[in-house]
Amino acid sequence: MNKEWILLEKETRRTFSKATWVPLRAYCNDESGQSTQVGYVSDCFACGSVAFPPEQRERAEQLGWSDIGIGHSVQPYAYEDGFYASIDQYQYNDKEPIGVELVFEHPQPVVGGTHWILNPDLVVALRLIKDGLNWVRPEENFVVVAREVLEDDGSHRLIEIKREFLIDYLAARGLSLRISSYRQRVENVASIERSDYSTLENLQEQRDDGRFELRIHSLNKIFGGSWAVFRAWRTDVDEEEDAPVMGPESDDNTDFESSKGDRSRFEGVRVEGEFWRDEWIDHQGRSRRVRGDADNTLPQFIVETDGTRMVSADLNNEDIGRWLWFRSSVVGDLLSHRGFSLKWYTSETGGISSTSGYSTHFGINDSDLITVYAYDIARLAAWEQHIWAANNIVPEGKVSNELLASQVRAQPASTHAAEEKLFGVMRMLAVGFHQEIGISLFNHDIDDQAAMQQISRFASIDQASLLRLAKELVRVFSDRLNVRDLRKISTHAEKEKLGSNKLLQDVLSQKVGLEKAREVFGPIVGAYDMRVGDAHPTGSKIGEALKLAGIDQGASYLRQGERLISNFGRSVWLIGRLMFAASDNSEG
Repeated sequence: MNKEWILLEKETRRTFSKATWVPLRAYCNDESGQSTQVGYVSDCFACGSVAFPPEQRERAEQLGWSDIGIGHSVQPYAYEDGFYASIDQYQYNDKEPIGVELVFEHPQPVVGGTHWILNPDLVVALRLIKDGLNWVRPEENFVVVAREVLEDDGSHRLIEIKREFLIDYLAARGLSLRISSYRQRVENVASIERSDYSTLENLQEQRDDGRFELRIHSLNKIFGGSWAVFRAWRTDVDEEEDAPVMGPESDDNTDFESSKGDRSRFEGVRVEGEFWRDEWIDHQGRSRRVRGDADNTLPQFIVETDGTRMVSADLNNEDIGRWLWFRSSVVGDLLSHRGFSLKWYTSETGGISSTSGYSTHFGINDSDLITVYAYDIARLAAWEQHIWAANNIVPEGKVSNELLASQVRAQPASTHAAEEKLFGVMRMLAVGFHQEIGISLFNHDIDDQAAMQQISRFASIDQASLLRLAKELVRVFSDRLNVRDLRKISTHAEKEKLGSNKLLQDVLSQKVGLEKAREVFGPIVGAYDMRVGDAHPTGSKIGEALKLAGIDQGASYLRQGERLISNFGRSVWLIGRLMFAASDNSEG
């Protein structure tokens, strides 16, 4: 260690009123070695806090470490006269609550230890949920708002909260938080002269709005000295009696002994730096999360072909009568966040469900752009709007025709998205194999909605991602095929060597012939070859695979992805139709 470390110079310059994270309660004591021996090192930080209304600020200014530090008890108390002090009340004197506790103590006398509990009012007001040792806010991309740190034995070491969210809560309640903190660093050295502390002396000073003390003492002065032990006992108890009773205590029925000694063999010097500070965390008068104050950080959106923009607040009107245009990449950006999901309404329209609690209805236009009614964007949480705004562009290609059909003409299109049809026909094929042949086509089931988040035309933004999309298609179909049962019904001479696709193709060829089966399986084989290309990209082989999958390389990657899914799904549908004579009108 060194002088800077023991003097706490960096630490005392940092205030919590400017920090990202604010400790509400802490006792972090990291130490190594024996406190009575040379080599011992200790680094301790502790703090307590209480929130006060403005009318109690003057009295709260007089409160410090001994009043609101880690030593003050945060528990309910029932008085004999019937008065009850709830756990969230901080009392200046008995029956005189003047502040609000944000962290509670919950003693566990039977099982041992004491738990700390974040004030449930704060948790509910900010709409937080527990995620491990963190408290997160789902509405804002599951951002960590508060977090707990535990010792190895499970006891609490720290509860802290992001200042941004703390001052939002404080503003809603009209409170300011007073924090009383304490830092201590200790090192035991053999000799002060031969240590990094040779130039230091005992010191007391006011520094950085706090109080610092440096103490240098011999270990013998701290731990040495004389000691004495006194023991007294009763002599009038017959331990052989079944129910002995002791009489009044007197000199005749008591005895005692005492001993004393001296401990003066502690060698070395203790160097100790301590710092105390009390500070306020004040709110800024705004509470957009808890109280619903207006948000001044909302973005602007392009609304005209000349680039004219309007602020989000002006678009937050159900009758605004405007649409906005976005790059299709916005869907992938949104789905990359926890809690978002994609669902399809028609071939070219769908909804993106988000942590705001809304489903944003969108359409895909002829220019492969996403169009959305402006109000549906303006009502979202601010952080979501910023994601949309980053993908906002000048109107091009008109509003999606199928979106207008739903929102303006009130005649939703009767089309179906390629993604939905794929999962529908896979289930139909599985039912056919079970009912008609008596085997399970797939080894295991999947969650269609969850898998559809990965298998989407929006996943295709370049050739590499198109190949990965093919890999996902193979994963949900070919890799799940029940090879064992397919071999039972295959007539191929080398069926034990065939893979899943080849086995299913052989089963189909028994119905329609080899050439027809190969034709039907073309897009599936093409997707499989594209998957191999994802791992081993070579231009000619990928080109052949794309052709086999029926993909027009001149189309946008969004449309190539859609076509890949559509052709793959049609192949699956044809397998079922040809195997089990399904009606033509089920193709959609």
